[in-house]
Amino acid sequence: MRAEKLAVVRRLPLFAAISAPGFDRLAANAYLQMFPPATVLLETGHRPDFLHVVIEGAVELYAESHGRECSMAILEPVTTFVTAAAVQENPYLMSGRTITQSNILLIPVEAIREAVATEPGFASAIIAELARGYRLMVRTLKNFKLRNTVERLANYLLVEERRQGSGGQFRLTLEKRVLASLLGCTPENLSRAFATLRANGVEIAGADMVITDRAQLTKIANPDDFIDGWDDPAEPDRK
Repeated sequence: MRAEKLAVVRRLPLFAAISAPGFDRLAANAYLQMFPPATVLLETGHRPDFLHVVIEGAVELYAESHGRECSMAILEPVTTFVTAAAVQENPYLMSGRTITQSNILLIPVEAIREAVATEPGFASAIIAELARGYRLMVRTLKNFKLRNTVERLANYLLVEERRQGSGGQFRLTLEKRVLASLLGCTPENLSRAFATLRANGVEIAGADMVITDRAQLTKIANPDDFIDGWDDPAEPDRK
């Protein structure tokens, strides 16, 4: 693996506290691979062979049951995923596939478990990673339980606009089919929700969005720090 890629991985919170020899052992067992779009990386029910780290591209975590499918999360660089399954050697509860061409770091789970047992800093980071995952799950569940489709979409647009730092103009990075699944609605319901927001502060042209009346859109969204906020202490202003 090239030195610049290793440096990116080394800066991840998960690996920041591991000793230099410990990181070298993980890196020696890991490999970086480029996957084309729509490549299935893991499947529900399979036991993990690797911890995955998204270095470039985007990955969709999704679930299927009785002919139905829904998006669970969209992951962008740089982040790990399905950490709990990798640490505990439990079957995956979700499947994962690339959305775009993606560069994925794969670290064998045996190396991960050895590092947990021998590297206290890494073990603490794993605990923190699992805690973040739990809190994200609670936020997601509250979003679904406490909001209707229009409210979920309005909050998604506000968060996405802030994430892109675009000053009111931004572009959806997901296909609307994927976005509908992520927000827990049908494409038809998503279209109706966009129509509602078009009359309440959002100008829409395909994937291009312009927030024309932030106060009205915020009134519709009714944001909640304990649903839409971040837990990253390095970004205290992101509420």
